[in-house]
Amino acid sequence: MVECVVKNWEGQEAGTASLDLQVAKEESASHIVHRALVRQMNNARQGTVSTKTRAEVRGGGRKPWRQKGTGRARAGSNRSPLWRGGGVIFGPKPRDYSVKMNRKERRLALRTALQGRVDDLVVVEGFEDKFSRPKTRELLDAIARWGIDPNAKILLVIAERQELVYLSARNLENVKLITAVNLNVHDLLNADHLVITSPALEAIQEVYSD
Repeated sequence: MVECVVKNWEGQEAGTASLDLQVAKEESASHIVHRALVRQMNNARQGTVSTKTRAEVRGGGRKPWRQKGTGRARAGSNRSPLWRGGGVIFGPKPRDYSVKMNRKERRLALRTALQGRVDDLVVVEGFEDKFSRPKTRELLDAIARWGIDPNAKILLVIAERQELVYLSARNLENVKLITAVNLNVHDLLNADHLVITSPALEAIQEVYSD
């Protein structure tokens, strides 16, 4: 169990919150997190790239010149892979890059990744009611008050999507806003700092406690 200080909108301490998740053993933690990361990145690939073979390229039905007597190398088609505009030898074709991983392993990897970033974690009170209208500057000022460099890569996790918070954060190139149910290994490892609201932390522990 890890005790985290909870900060309010003004950046002052407003209490504590506990992070208590079952994680992988130390000797296998990096391996299972790596597998989950590779799986997520592979499953995000579309796999739609495609090249045409010599059978699929248009044209090439007529022999370019007669077999003998021209002094040139014999050729049967101008769609040969050796010719400009011809087919592609062993080119990529549509394929499925997805990798399977057991649900229990995926959840264990996610818990392990989150617990491993506890040193970069900042827990704040829910601030959805602090916005009367979308205001990026107010969110930036709050991030600075929480002791985080606004220029760093920040993962902001909230319990539920709030339109004013979303509109305030979407113009910040280095801030990624997600909800607790969309928490994933890649975003956890890619960010320099994690900012999680108290309601989001409760939701995460409720969903991933087992």
